[in-house]
Amino acid sequence: MSDTSRIKRLKFRAWHRGTREADYMIGCFFDVHHAGWSAAERDWFEALLDEEDVEIMAWALGTMDVPEKYQGAQMDAFKKLDFVKIPR
Repeated sequence: MSDTSRIKRLKFRAWHRGTREADYMIGCFFDVHHAGWSAAERDWFEALLDEEDVEIMAWALGTMDVPEKYQGAQMDAFKKLDFVKIPR
């Protein structure tokens, strides 16, 4: 799959999670950060998208421990939640 196709697929999956809260949290993270991601960081995000929304949101909010495979700089950025912009 080309990088362009993969980015489009990741964006769609990030913004179509099933709940508005997850869409904003995961979709906004993608929108703000994806342009600077390496291939490994895209792999991390793609794997994250396979997880359940309630778990992803709990990791971001600190109500559940983050599994070791998701710990690191990207999860630290995700946990800041300063990227979420909710349109009014």
